Amino acid sequence: MGAEAATQVAGMLKALADPLRLRMLSLITTSTAGEACVCDIATVAEVSQPTVSHHLKVLKDVGLLVSERRGTWVWYRVAPDVRRAVTALLEAFAPAALDAAHHREQPLHQLSDVDHALTRVAQDLQDRFPSVAPEVVLRTVRESYTALARNAGITGYLVTLARRFAQQRLTDMVRTQGEPDGRAPQVLFVCVANAGRSQLAAALLQHYAGDRVIARSAGSAPAGSIHTTVRPLLAELGVQADAVFPKPLTDDAVRAADVVITMGCGDTCPVLPGKRYEDWVVGDPALASPEGTAAIRDDIDTRIRALLSDLVPDLRLPAHT
Repeated sequence: MGAEAATQVAGMLKALADPLRLRMLSLITTSTAGEACVCDIATVAEVSQPTVSHHLKVLKDVGLLVSERRGTWVWYRVAPDVRRAVTALLEAFAPAALDAAHHREQPLHQLSDVDHALTRVAQDLQDRFPSVAPEVVLRTVRESYTALARNAGITGYLVTLARRFAQQRLTDMVRTQGEPDGRAPQVLFVCVANAGRSQLAAALLQHYAGDRVIARSAGSAPAGSIHTTVRPLLAELGVQADAVFPKPLTDDAVRAADVVITMGCGDTCPVLPGKRYEDWVVGDPALASPEGTAAIRDDIDTRIRALLSDLVPDLRLPAHT
Protein backbone atom coordinates (compact mmCIF):
# COMPACT_ATOMS: atom_id res chain seq x y z
CA MET A 1 0.00 0.00 0.00
CA GLY A 2 1.33 3.39 -0.96
CA ALA A 3 1.76 6.21 1.52
CA GLU A 4 -1.06 8.32 0.07
CA ALA A 5 -3.52 5.43 0.06
CA ALA A 6 -2.51 4.45 3.60
CA THR A 7 -3.12 8.02 4.77
CA GLN A 8 -6.61 8.07 3.26
CA VAL A 9 -7.54 4.68 4.68
CA ALA A 10 -6.13 5.57 8.09
CA GLY A 11 -8.23 8.74 8.14
CA MET A 12 -11.39 6.75 7.59
CA LEU A 13 -10.41 4.15 10.18
CA LYS A 14 -9.65 6.93 12.66
CA ALA A 15 -13.15 8.30 12.15
CA LEU A 16 -14.55 4.83 12.88
CA ALA A 17 -12.42 4.37 16.00
CA ASP A 18 -15.17 5.59 18.32
CA PRO A 19 -17.80 3.28 19.83
CA LEU A 20 -20.62 5.81 19.49
CA ARG A 21 -19.85 6.44 15.81
CA LEU A 22 -19.81 2.72 15.12
CA ARG A 23 -23.20 2.35 16.78
CA MET A 24 -24.57 5.26 14.76
CA LEU A 25 -23.25 3.75 11.54
CA SER A 26 -24.76 0.39 12.47
CA LEU A 27 -28.16 1.99 13.14
CA ILE A 28 -28.17 3.79 9.80
CA THR A 29 -27.01 0.73 7.87
CA THR A 30 -29.56 -1.64 9.39
CA SER A 31 -32.49 0.76 9.14
CA THR A 32 -35.25 -0.72 6.99
CA ALA A 33 -35.34 2.51 4.98
CA GLY A 34 -31.57 2.61 4.62
CA GLU A 35 -31.45 6.03 6.28
CA ALA A 36 -32.08 7.71 9.61
CA CYS A 37 -32.61 11.24 10.88
CA VAL A 38 -30.76 12.90 13.74
CA CYS A 39 -33.77 12.41 16.00
CA ASP A 40 -33.58 8.62 15.51
CA ILE A 41 -29.81 8.44 15.80
CA ALA A 42 -29.88 10.37 19.07
CA THR A 43 -31.62 7.38 20.67
CA VAL A 44 -28.43 5.28 20.33
CA ALA A 45 -26.94 6.86 23.43
CA GLU A 46 -27.87 9.41 26.03
CA VAL A 47 -26.07 12.33 24.41
CA SER A 48 -27.28 15.68 23.16
CA GLN A 49 -28.26 16.29 19.55
CA PRO A 50 -25.26 18.65 19.03
CA THR A 51 -22.98 15.79 20.06
CA VAL A 52 -24.77 13.47 17.65
CA SER A 53 -24.43 16.02 14.86
CA HIS A 54 -20.70 16.36 15.58
CA HIS A 55 -20.09 12.61 15.27
CA LEU A 56 -22.18 12.40 12.12
CA LYS A 57 -20.19 15.26 10.61
CA VAL A 58 -16.97 13.35 11.28
CA LEU A 59 -18.33 10.31 9.44
CA LYS A 60 -19.58 12.52 6.62
CA ASP A 61 -16.28 14.40 6.25
CA VAL A 62 -14.37 11.18 5.55
CA GLY A 63 -16.92 10.05 2.96
CA LEU A 64 -18.78 7.38 4.93
CA LEU A 65 -22.12 9.18 5.05
CA VAL A 66 -24.14 11.51 2.87
CA SER A 67 -26.94 13.74 4.15
CA GLU A 68 -30.08 15.50 2.97
CA ARG A 69 -32.14 18.12 4.78
CA ARG A 70 -35.91 17.63 4.77
CA GLY A 71 -37.81 20.26 6.67
CA THR A 72 -36.28 20.69 10.11
CA TRP A 73 -34.37 17.38 10.14
CA VAL A 74 -31.27 16.11 8.39
CA TRP A 75 -31.33 12.54 7.13
CA TYR A 76 -28.19 10.41 6.81
CA ARG A 77 -27.43 7.34 4.73
CA VAL A 78 -24.26 5.40 3.87
CA ALA A 79 -22.46 6.83 0.85
CA PRO A 80 -23.04 4.55 -2.18
CA ASP A 81 -19.31 4.25 -2.94
CA VAL A 82 -18.54 2.71 0.46
CA ARG A 83 -21.72 0.71 1.05
CA ARG A 84 -20.07 -2.65 0.39
CA ALA A 85 -17.13 -1.75 2.64
CA VAL A 86 -19.43 -0.68 5.48
CA THR A 87 -21.45 -3.89 5.12
CA ALA A 88 -18.23 -5.93 5.31
CA LEU A 89 -17.17 -3.97 8.38
CA LEU A 90 -20.42 -4.57 10.27
CA GLU A 91 -21.25 -8.10 9.10
CA ALA A 92 -17.81 -9.66 8.77
CA PHE A 93 -15.01 -7.73 10.49
CA ALA A 94 -16.90 -6.63 13.61
CA PRO A 95 -18.31 -10.09 14.48
CA ALA A 96 -14.91 -11.65 13.77
CA ALA A 97 -13.28 -9.14 16.13
CA LEU A 98 -15.76 -10.05 18.87
CA ASP A 99 -15.25 -13.76 18.25
CA ALA A 100 -11.48 -13.33 18.40
CA ALA A 101 -11.75 -11.58 21.75
CA HIS A 102 -14.11 -14.27 23.05
CA HIS A 103 -11.86 -17.15 22.04
CA ARG A 104 -8.46 -15.56 22.65
CA GLU A 105 -7.82 -17.62 25.74
CA GLN A 106 -9.17 -20.89 24.37
CA PRO A 107 -6.54 -23.51 23.51
CA LEU A 108 -6.24 -24.94 20.01
CA HIS A 109 -7.00 -28.60 19.47
CA GLN A 110 -4.97 -29.74 16.49
CA LEU A 111 -3.94 -33.18 15.29
CA SER A 112 -0.55 -34.17 13.96
CA ASP A 113 -2.09 -36.61 11.47
CA VAL A 114 -5.29 -35.02 10.23
CA ASP A 115 -5.56 -37.12 7.08
CA HIS A 116 -5.55 -40.35 9.06
CA ALA A 117 -8.29 -39.01 11.34
CA LEU A 118 -10.41 -37.90 8.38
CA THR A 119 -10.01 -41.30 6.74
CA ARG A 120 -11.32 -42.97 9.89
CA VAL A 121 -14.28 -40.56 9.94
CA ALA A 122 -15.05 -41.43 6.33
CA GLN A 123 -14.91 -45.16 7.05
CA ASP A 124 -17.36 -44.74 9.92
CA LEU A 125 -19.74 -42.60 7.85
CA GLN A 126 -19.63 -45.12 5.02
CA ASP A 127 -21.53 -47.56 7.22
CA ARG A 128 -24.22 -44.93 7.76
CA PHE A 129 -24.51 -44.07 4.05
CA PRO A 130 -24.04 -47.35 2.14
CA SER A 131 -25.72 -45.93 -0.98
CA VAL A 132 -22.99 -43.32 -1.39
CA ALA A 133 -19.74 -44.35 -3.08
CA PRO A 134 -16.77 -44.61 -0.67
CA GLU A 135 -14.73 -42.09 -2.65
CA VAL A 136 -17.61 -39.60 -2.46
CA VAL A 137 -17.85 -40.04 1.31
CA LEU A 138 -14.09 -39.50 1.74
CA ARG A 139 -14.11 -36.47 -0.55
CA THR A 140 -17.05 -34.98 1.32
CA VAL A 141 -15.30 -35.43 4.66
CA ARG A 142 -12.09 -33.82 3.41
CA GLU A 143 -13.95 -30.96 1.72
CA SER A 144 -15.96 -30.35 4.88
CA TYR A 145 -12.80 -30.16 6.98
CA THR A 146 -11.14 -27.77 4.53
CA ALA A 147 -14.23 -25.57 4.24
CA LEU A 148 -14.54 -25.17 8.01
CA ALA A 149 -10.84 -24.47 8.44
CA ARG A 150 -10.68 -21.96 5.58
CA ASN A 151 -14.06 -20.27 5.49
CA ALA A 152 -15.30 -20.36 9.06
CA GLY A 153 -11.95 -19.74 10.73
CA ILE A 154 -12.61 -22.48 13.27
CA THR A 155 -9.40 -23.53 15.00
CA GLY A 156 -10.52 -26.09 17.55
CA TYR A 157 -12.22 -29.49 17.34
CA LEU A 158 -12.07 -29.34 13.56
CA VAL A 159 -12.23 -33.07 12.94
CA THR A 160 -15.28 -33.44 15.19
CA LEU A 161 -17.06 -30.55 13.51
CA ALA A 162 -16.04 -31.78 10.06
CA ARG A 163 -17.63 -35.13 10.84
CA ARG A 164 -20.92 -33.48 11.76
CA PHE A 165 -20.84 -31.19 8.76
CA ALA A 166 -20.02 -34.07 6.41
CA GLN A 167 -22.81 -36.19 7.90
CA GLN A 168 -25.29 -33.39 7.26
CA ARG A 169 -24.07 -32.98 3.67
CA LEU A 170 -24.28 -36.71 3.02
CA THR A 171 -27.80 -36.76 4.46
CA ASP A 172 -28.74 -34.00 2.02
CA MET A 173 -27.16 -35.91 -0.87
CA VAL A 174 -29.19 -39.00 -0.08
CA ARG A 175 -32.33 -36.90 0.28
CA THR A 176 -31.98 -35.54 -3.26
CA GLN A 177 -31.79 -39.10 -4.60
CA GLY A 178 -35.04 -40.23 -2.94
CA GLU A 179 -38.66 -39.68 -3.84
CA PRO A 180 -40.00 -36.28 -2.73
CA ASP A 181 -43.50 -37.53 -1.92
CA GLY A 182 -44.24 -38.13 1.74
CA ARG A 183 -41.04 -36.70 3.13
CA ALA A 184 -40.85 -33.81 5.58
CA PRO A 185 -40.23 -30.42 3.96
CA GLN A 186 -36.74 -29.05 4.43
CA VAL A 187 -36.01 -25.35 4.98
CA LEU A 188 -32.58 -23.79 4.51
CA PHE A 189 -31.82 -20.48 6.22
CA VAL A 190 -28.88 -18.55 4.78
CA CYS A 191 -27.30 -15.41 6.22
CA VAL A 192 -23.77 -14.00 6.07
CA ALA A 193 -22.06 -15.42 9.16
CA ASN A 194 -24.42 -18.32 10.05
CA ALA A 195 -23.80 -17.23 13.62
CA GLY A 196 -26.98 -15.33 14.44
CA ARG A 197 -30.06 -14.84 12.25
CA SER A 198 -30.01 -18.14 10.38
CA GLN A 199 -29.15 -20.15 13.52
CA LEU A 200 -32.01 -18.52 15.44
CA ALA A 201 -34.43 -19.17 12.58
CA ALA A 202 -33.44 -22.84 12.32
CA ALA A 203 -33.69 -23.30 16.08
CA LEU A 204 -37.12 -21.66 16.23
CA LEU A 205 -38.45 -23.74 13.34
CA GLN A 206 -37.19 -26.98 14.89
CA HIS A 207 -38.56 -25.94 18.28
CA TYR A 208 -42.06 -25.51 16.91
CA ALA A 209 -42.15 -28.20 14.21
CA GLY A 210 -40.05 -31.00 15.65
CA ASP A 211 -39.58 -33.72 13.02
CA ARG A 212 -42.44 -32.36 10.90
CA VAL A 213 -39.99 -30.00 9.17
CA ILE A 214 -36.22 -30.28 8.70
CA ALA A 215 -34.24 -27.12 9.44
CA ARG A 216 -30.84 -26.33 7.97
CA SER A 217 -28.71 -23.19 8.14
CA ALA A 218 -25.58 -21.94 6.40
CA GLY A 219 -23.56 -18.79 5.81
CA SER A 220 -22.13 -17.09 2.74
CA ALA A 221 -19.10 -16.04 4.84
CA PRO A 222 -19.24 -18.11 8.06
CA ALA A 223 -17.92 -16.75 11.33
CA GLY A 224 -15.73 -18.67 13.73
CA SER A 225 -18.47 -19.35 16.28
CA ILE A 226 -22.01 -18.44 17.29
CA HIS A 227 -22.34 -14.77 18.29
CA THR A 228 -22.25 -14.30 22.04
CA THR A 229 -25.44 -12.19 21.86
CA VAL A 230 -27.34 -15.13 20.36
CA ARG A 231 -26.17 -17.88 22.71
CA PRO A 232 -28.66 -17.12 25.53
CA LEU A 233 -31.58 -17.10 23.08
CA LEU A 234 -30.54 -20.47 21.66
CA ALA A 235 -30.27 -21.82 25.20
CA GLU A 236 -33.86 -20.72 25.86
CA LEU A 237 -34.86 -22.97 22.93
CA GLY A 238 -32.92 -25.89 24.36
CA VAL A 239 -30.04 -25.50 21.90
CA GLN A 240 -26.55 -25.37 23.34
CA ALA A 241 -24.37 -22.96 21.38
CA ASP A 242 -21.51 -25.46 21.44
CA ALA A 243 -23.76 -28.00 19.71
CA VAL A 244 -24.21 -25.81 16.63
CA PHE A 245 -21.55 -24.07 14.60
CA PRO A 246 -21.30 -21.79 11.55
CA LYS A 247 -21.20 -23.73 8.28
CA PRO A 248 -20.48 -22.59 4.72
CA LEU A 249 -23.24 -22.70 2.14
CA THR A 250 -23.02 -25.73 -0.16
CA ASP A 251 -24.87 -26.77 -3.29
CA ASP A 252 -25.91 -29.96 -1.46
CA ALA A 253 -27.87 -27.93 1.07
CA VAL A 254 -29.65 -25.91 -1.61
CA ARG A 255 -30.52 -28.98 -3.70
CA ALA A 256 -31.96 -30.77 -0.67
CA ALA A 257 -34.07 -27.81 0.45
CA ASP A 258 -37.69 -27.25 -0.47
CA VAL A 259 -37.63 -23.68 0.82
CA VAL A 260 -34.59 -21.38 0.87
CA ILE A 261 -34.78 -18.32 3.14
CA THR A 262 -32.09 -15.69 2.61
CA MET A 263 -31.46 -13.27 5.46
CA GLY A 264 -29.11 -10.53 4.33
CA CYS A 265 -26.63 -12.63 2.34
CA GLY A 266 -27.23 -10.82 -0.95
CA ASP A 267 -27.16 -12.80 -4.17
CA THR A 268 -24.61 -15.41 -3.06
CA CYS A 269 -27.19 -18.18 -2.76
CA PRO A 270 -27.52 -20.20 -5.97
CA VAL A 271 -30.97 -20.18 -7.52
CA LEU A 272 -32.12 -23.64 -8.60
CA PRO A 273 -35.38 -24.44 -10.41
CA GLY A 274 -38.20 -25.92 -8.39
CA LYS A 275 -37.20 -24.25 -5.14
CA ARG A 276 -39.23 -21.74 -3.17
CA TYR A 277 -37.16 -18.67 -2.29
CA GLU A 278 -37.93 -15.95 0.22
CA ASP A 279 -35.83 -13.02 1.40
CA TRP A 280 -36.36 -11.97 5.01
CA VAL A 281 -35.06 -8.51 5.85
CA VAL A 282 -34.29 -8.77 9.56
CA GLY A 283 -31.72 -7.11 11.77
CA ASP A 284 -28.31 -8.60 12.49
CA PRO A 285 -27.93 -9.56 16.18
CA ALA A 286 -24.12 -9.68 16.01
CA LEU A 287 -23.67 -6.19 17.43
CA ALA A 288 -27.11 -5.62 18.94
CA SER A 289 -27.88 -5.02 22.59
CA PRO A 290 -29.69 -7.77 24.53
CA GLU A 291 -32.96 -5.91 23.98
CA GLY A 292 -32.22 -5.49 20.28
CA THR A 293 -31.32 -9.16 19.92
CA ALA A 294 -34.58 -10.17 21.61
CA ALA A 295 -36.52 -7.91 19.22
CA ILE A 296 -34.79 -9.56 16.26
CA ARG A 297 -35.66 -12.97 17.68
CA ASP A 298 -39.31 -11.93 18.00
CA ASP A 299 -39.34 -10.71 14.39
CA ILE A 300 -37.95 -14.03 13.19
CA ASP A 301 -40.41 -15.90 15.42
CA THR A 302 -43.36 -14.18 13.73
CA ARG A 303 -42.02 -15.07 10.29
CA ILE A 304 -41.38 -18.69 11.32
CA ARG A 305 -44.97 -19.05 12.51
CA ALA A 306 -46.29 -17.75 9.20
CA LEU A 307 -44.01 -20.12 7.28
CA LEU A 308 -45.10 -23.14 9.32
CA SER A 309 -48.77 -22.29 8.90
CA ASP A 310 -48.15 -22.65 5.17
CA LEU A 311 -45.88 -25.71 5.20
CA VAL A 312 -47.77 -27.74 7.84
CA PRO A 313 -51.23 -26.16 8.23
CA ASP A 314 -52.36 -28.74 10.79
CA LEU A 315 -49.46 -27.99 13.15
CA ARG A 316 -50.69 -26.45 16.40
CA LEU A 317 -48.42 -23.64 17.50
CA PRO A 318 -48.28 -22.26 21.05
CA ALA A 319 -49.61 -18.76 21.59
CA HIS A 320 -47.22 -15.82 21.59
CA THR A 321 -45.84 -15.11 25.04
